[in-house]
Amino acid sequence: MEQIIEAPTVLTIDERASFRRDAVARLARMVEGDCLVIDMSATQSVDSAGLGTLIVVHRHAEGRRLGVRLRRPSSEMRVLLRLTKLDQLFDVEE
Repeated sequence: MEQIIEAPTVLTIDERASFRRDAVARLARMVEGDCLVIDMSATQSVDSAGLGTLIVVHRHAEGRRLGVRLRRPSSEMRVLLRLTKLDQLFDVEE
């Protein structure tokens, strides 16, 4: 089963704590084999703290044998994922 959470419009140091808290709380209610889908269609900006938050969420999911998928990241975000090799960590859905 998949659970969808919307990423904020701006995922930076100021927003990371609340997004991480919401995502980890959602993961806690999921069962092994489920997938958390992070809808990034409205996300316009991500800084290094935002990328770090995505990694933390992925680690929490991995520890519980859950999947994480990024849905509809912007073209700039896809380039950033490739440059940081995070496209190898996350499933990315166009």
